[in-house]
Amino acid sequence: MNVLVLNCGSSSVKFQLIATDLDLIAKNADRKLARGMIERIGGEAIITFRAEGRPPQRFASAVRDHRAAVDQILRWSCSTEANIDAIRSVADIHAVGHRVVHGGERFTRSLLITDEVLRGIEDCIDLAPLHNPANIRGIMAAREILGPGVPQVAVFDTAFHQTLPEHAYLYAIPYQLYRRHRIRRYGFHGTSHRYVAYRYRTLRGIAREQTDIITLHLGNGCSATAIKRGQSVDTSMGLTPLEGLVMGTRSGDIDPAIVDFLAAKEGLTTQEVEMLLNKQSGLLGISGLTNDMRELLDEAREHDDRRARLAIEIFCYRARKYIGAYLAAMGGADAVVFTGGIGENSPDVRARICAGLEWMGLELDQEQNLAHTNGREGLISRDGARLAAYVIPTDEELLIARDTVRCVLAAEEH
Repeated sequence: MNVLVLNCGSSSVKFQLIATDLDLIAKNADRKLARGMIERIGGEAIITFRAEGRPPQRFASAVRDHRAAVDQILRWSCSTEANIDAIRSVADIHAVGHRVVHGGERFTRSLLITDEVLRGIEDCIDLAPLHNPANIRGIMAAREILGPGVPQVAVFDTAFHQTLPEHAYLYAIPYQLYRRHRIRRYGFHGTSHRYVAYRYRTLRGIAREQTDIITLHLGNGCSATAIKRGQSVDTSMGLTPLEGLVMGTRSGDIDPAIVDFLAAKEGLTTQEVEMLLNKQSGLLGISGLTNDMRELLDEAREHDDRRARLAIEIFCYRARKYIGAYLAAMGGADAVVFTGGIGENSPDVRARICAGLEWMGLELDQEQNLAHTNGREGLISRDGARLAAYVIPTDEELLIARDTVRCVLAAEEH
């Protein structure tokens, strides 16, 4: 089955084309046919397309909206320019899988998209006003272009965290506010954390119920998840992705009184303060330079820039605190797993986060830590360490494609 995976943002569309079925999933032999991204939708867009095994094609073109973006992706995928053996026409695309950011409390697993499911996604717009509308536009575009006969599946970022116990997801605010507005911890990056947990137990050759780990998704967005017996029992992001770890441009945890304090002192609206916390804070806000960890490490190393060093230190300190907190909450774990762009590719950051945790049995193997970058997965702690450390590159698109296949086949059986 050829699955088009779409990840629609407010002004961008990322995609992958993946050939998979139950046999290929069992053999871990799924084929990635193509990938790409259209950025700056609504004007002169920047487009990057790449068929597997070929160099990327980059160009600019006017792209009016999400429908035009999806249409351009499909036309390229079927073209002689792309020359994808398995895709010669839109009829060769058998299903579409969508990343949907927020499923609220209603959606606890991936689902075939029906009108009822679509209404449920619309009902969650209040919880994700920047993300769910874009996800819906992607769903509608695919439906219009491919027709209603091509099945579509929603894979929810929040679904994996719906196993959180009540004491972990509730905030200590008046309970009626949860009852009235569903204000609670939802968590995000769920597809990434779920994939990493799956790969960990595959590498270890253990069952889901034996999977007790802490996963750190560290990229421009960052989150930590406590996974006990294969289920998410706590996670750092909350009602929105702003809570938790320090991120590229997000503050992570702060005293909520800061919002009113800043509004009064700086003459800002609460919406402007929220934008400042989401877009101008984190690594960028502390350093005053960049939200890119690679550039901050270079600045600290080459110029000993104080604020670059400070940004890195705060980033790693916050992650280390969450590891300790989750070990306490879980009653211990077997491993810490690093993923995401920073987690997969920065031995320096991994070493800084783990520094000082030797007392609890987390000791990195320096050579193995340095060797695990650029997509290499595996163990980076010393042999016999009581608390192991792994690097496992995430692959959310692959998991979305696999969920799509399973949902489509389950629907056909009924």
